[in-house]
Amino acid sequence: MTPVSDGRYDVVIVDDHSMFRAGVRADLGEKVNIVGEGEDVATAVRAVKAAVPDVVLLDVHLPGGGGAEVVRQVLPELPEVRFLALSVSDAAEDVISVIRAGARGYVTKSISSAELVEAIGRVAEGDAVFSPRLAGFVLDAFSGSIEVASIDEDLDRLSQREREVLRLIARGYQYKEIARELFISIKTVETHVSSVLRKLQLSNRYQLTRWASDRKLV
Repeated sequence: MTPVSDGRYDVVIVDDHSMFRAGVRADLGEKVNIVGEGEDVATAVRAVKAAVPDVVLLDVHLPGGGGAEVVRQVLPELPEVRFLALSVSDAAEDVISVIRAGARGYVTKSISSAELVEAIGRVAEGDAVFSPRLAGFVLDAFSGSIEVASIDEDLDRLSQREREVLRLIARGYQYKEIARELFISIKTVETHVSSVLRKLQLSNRYQLTRWASDRKLV
């Protein structure tokens, strides 16, 4: 792709937080052309198909199926559109999932405005762009150090809340600490843990911790 006549790339912003989208518009508005926005999978797909931008700035966790689902729905019809994941998450399964779907890069929201503009330009021109730590996840995935298929298939069985509980259990949190961290009851934590163990076919929290550690989820 090439920049539009004014030298700026067309960008669609996809994030479920309106304040974050407003912040990106303010930071990048004079450096790129913001041509659309989305707040969930359905609105994101409509915005991208309507605008056909050079780059989509895509959050990973979205209502309706997540950022990877946006990529999967758009790319078969519009293979020229590039996706750059922009997320607070640096978890291995999030990185790998959206890259497998077809995104060209993944950076965290700690990136500076100047770095983000550069990343948008590079992705628009066909380069792959990753924050340094995240590049390691992708290399591990392609080298076979991480069982990518296993990560996707197993984690797809878990809800977003179950994934949060899984990570905290794997980090050594007690049920009471998890309840306080997630603002839920201890009984609800126990229910989520039982569900995670059942879905992953594990017997106890020690197996769960090893499972998460082997996949670099903590």
